[in-house]
Amino acid sequence: MSKVTINGNTPVTGGTPAQQYDTSEHPFELRHEVKRLNTRLDQIADSLERAQIKDIIENYSSPKKRIITNFTAGMARGLGLTVGTFVVLGLLAFILSQFVNMPIVGQYIADLLGYIEDYKK
Repeated sequence: MSKVTINGNTPVTGGTPAQQYDTSEHPFELRHEVKRLNTRLDQIADSLERAQIKDIIENYSSPKKRIITNFTAGMARGLGLTVGTFVVLGLLAFILSQFVNMPIVGQYIADLLGYIEDYKK
């Protein structure tokens, strides 16, 4: 192991013999690199806060919260599908009832109902 001296302070052990860093040779570049890395770490921390990773981890680490959340989501989806189907079928029935008065479509529907009645008998 090699010893690395940082700003002439106590040597730090670590690295390979080819990696001997002396900050006195490149003080500006190292300061610039540290500043760039700190800026990047701040950006990553902000991204994690915006993504609400903490809330997601807390939600998935608690089975009780997960069950309640999934049950509520399932109920909402079921209710939404039921109401949506009701509205769409209601509109379809209304539109079809308007076409029954037309001679061509009305005759077609009457023939169709006749076929259904014959099949039932």
